[in-house]
Amino acid sequence: MTDQRMTWDPAQYLAFAGERLRPALELLARVPLEAPRTVADLGCGAGNVTRYLRQRWPGAAITGVDNSPEMLAQAAQALPDVMWVRADLGRWQPAAPVQVLYSNAALHWLKEHAALLPRLLRLVAAGGFLAAQMPRNFAAPSHLLMHEAAQAGPWHERLGPLLSSPPVMDPAWYYDLLAPHCKTLDLWETEYHQVLTGENPVADFTKGTALKALLDALPEPERAGFEAEYRRRVLAAYPKRKGGETVFPFRRLFIVAGV
Repeated sequence: MTDQRMTWDPAQYLAFAGERLRPALELLARVPLEAPRTVADLGCGAGNVTRYLRQRWPGAAITGVDNSPEMLAQAAQALPDVMWVRADLGRWQPAAPVQVLYSNAALHWLKEHAALLPRLLRLVAAGGFLAAQMPRNFAAPSHLLMHEAAQAGPWHERLGPLLSSPPVMDPAWYYDLLAPHCKTLDLWETEYHQVLTGENPVADFTKGTALKALLDALPEPERAGFEAEYRRRVLAAYPKRKGGETVFPFRRLFIVAGV
């Protein structure tokens, strides 16, 4: 899960491990293979999802791929029987096609999906599956307010070049792209209404992923100023409920393609 500019913080990312795990397990449950011989977890991060691939397919040779040394170091400690590979997700090439190519919340970091997704399908062996889940929450206040805050202060010149259009298209776009290359194609979206706790939990949630890419681009004191501006805006957009919890709707896109 991986942007070449970023240094990942496993602790920050895993602070919301439960909320991030649920879609990963729902994707895993929809892969209709009982005993694949080879499985790759593309964008494996700290291996917190890879362990469930291992539990479901104990006899498989599993490879975890990520470009974050911090994440891979933590993963290797937890699951020494998995082959961990540091690589660019967009360029990684297995020695032979794999039967399951699984990717949870990683491919949205990569551009040019029109070329990327067909390439990934070609890495899957006949009779196998590409299973991918990507956030599609980029039109929500949590993400739109990053752009607003990025343009609202002296840091806008540094952050402007990093702001781009949403990286994930709608489900119909992926259907048109992938259907000609697949024997089966299962597409769906789920919007999770996550109930979070804390003073400003939506800001804390995005700090583990999308916000971090912008924070890493700034020196102090601009970094602190930008984060404070974003946190102020997002706190107003996601007010606490009567019991003190915050409801954070989050949309995700799922793809299970059989080749």
